[in-house]
Amino acid sequence: MTDELRLEDFMPYRLAVLSNTVSTTVARAYDSRFSVSIPEWRVIAVLGRFPGLSAVEVAERTLMDKVAVSRAVTKLVKNGRIDREFADADKRRSILNLSEEGKKLHDEIAELALGFERDLLEGLSAEELSQLNSIMERLLARARLIGSP
Repeated sequence: MTDELRLEDFMPYRLAVLSNTVSTTVARAYDSRFSVSIPEWRVIAVLGRFPGLSAVEVAERTLMDKVAVSRAVTKLVKNGRIDREFADADKRRSILNLSEEGKKLHDEIAELALGFERDLLEGLSAEELSQLNSIMERLLARARLIGSP
């Protein structure tokens, strides 16, 4: 006889619930204050740290679907938050950078995001936070190992 699957105790489900709850809370703040979706913020955040990436490279760094990245990039370009140039050697490859408005937005949202992170982690000791980070890294490595062909 197999163990009974109790969804509420199933670790992948619990991680998904935690992730979705945190993301939804943050998304509301980004949307209400800055009219930015989570995919748009992820593009802005990655380009803030790694300017000059292509949309494909942004998708790889964020683990986001290429279609979601493309939609976010299109909206961000339209709203003047990122600049898109085309590579000389390959006109199909775009090079993305934050515009001045995008840089300002990045800094404002980053401040909000870091404050949210502080609030979320409040009450965890330095040791607990270190353990949490270690466990998350180990689980991610294990998931990648299990998921690799």
